[in-house]
Amino acid sequence: MNFGKRLAEWYQKNKRELPWRDINDPYRIWLSEIILQQTRVNQGMDYYIKFVDKYPDILDLADASRDEVFKLWQGLGYYNRAENMLATAKMVVEQYGGHFPADRELLLKLPGIGPYTSAAIASIAFNLPFAVIDGNVYRVLSRIFGITEVVNSTEGTKRFQQYADELVDRKQPGIYNQSIMEFGALYCTPVNPDCRNCIFKNECFAFSNGKVNDLPVKKPKNKIRNRFFYYFMIEPEPGSNETAKVYLKKRMNVDIWKNLYDFLLVETDHKLELNDDIITGMLQQNFKLEDPLIRLVSKEYIHKLTHQAIHATFIQVNVNKKLDEHEKFVILTHKNKLVDYPVPRLIEQFLSDYKIL
Repeated sequence: MNFGKRLAEWYQKNKRELPWRDINDPYRIWLSEIILQQTRVNQGMDYYIKFVDKYPDILDLADASRDEVFKLWQGLGYYNRAENMLATAKMVVEQYGGHFPADRELLLKLPGIGPYTSAAIASIAFNLPFAVIDGNVYRVLSRIFGITEVVNSTEGTKRFQQYADELVDRKQPGIYNQSIMEFGALYCTPVNPDCRNCIFKNECFAFSNGKVNDLPVKKPKNKIRNRFFYYFMIEPEPGSNETAKVYLKKRMNVDIWKNLYDFLLVETDHKLELNDDIITGMLQQNFKLEDPLIRLVSKEYIHKLTHQAIHATFIQVNVNKKLDEHEKFVILTHKNKLVDYPVPRLIEQFLSDYKIL
């Protein structure tokens, strides 16, 4: 079977019309690939359009501030992608005159660009014969060719890469790579693949042997870690000079949401049964604040991430003293300015639900 040719023919007839398709601009190809990591196409498309509108080329992006980029990225998750994206833009401008290098080894040295993204840019933008490997490719190759190695293992990764490298079309590697990924996204899907209409059903190992739901083989997922966040929306008491202001803190530790802003946080290893005494004690112990006026205790929000679930409760209080100056990265800002700060989606949802903005 001429695997690549049949894929390409299928692709030309069935591909989705997406804004980053049928272009060879390395900047826009790179931008789309970074945004689509761990992100559904429908969601990623809106962000891609926003970024292209605000930063039409890499020079514009390189001139942006971190807070501007993070604000535009807000809600997309995996914020280290945004951090690396800005770092790469600056590096490409400073080291390569604003042009991505047409060299895969040099692409791999840019922040946030790994084997998959470098192969995508090299093949689609520069027509270099490098095969991409992502979840779609793992699925298509394992099912059609009967590859049973565990995909997220060292040996499995090597085996799949060998297969992909042998199959990639040397003349049109970009078309081939887009074809196999699109086929996996539309036909050879994780659940309920369209096997009856598949162009490879007569040759497909998984279909012939009743193993469609067994391939690809994956390691068991890690256990989900539950974390309990108690966010204090601390405001000066009514009547003070700081009325209508609230404290924010920039997240600078090595954890989720680095470089985003959130309210002052107390994290526990279990859920608390909150009452006025417990809330007062938390404020005194963690922030040296006493006699709070408790205005609101929110419902619990559950925010699911890849390997953890955040159980968050928001507590709005007024206090009659300022926070200690030793609190690093803390700012006091007007509540109507909250929209200007990049915050986690969790906080954005709370502010919307309780009509605080």
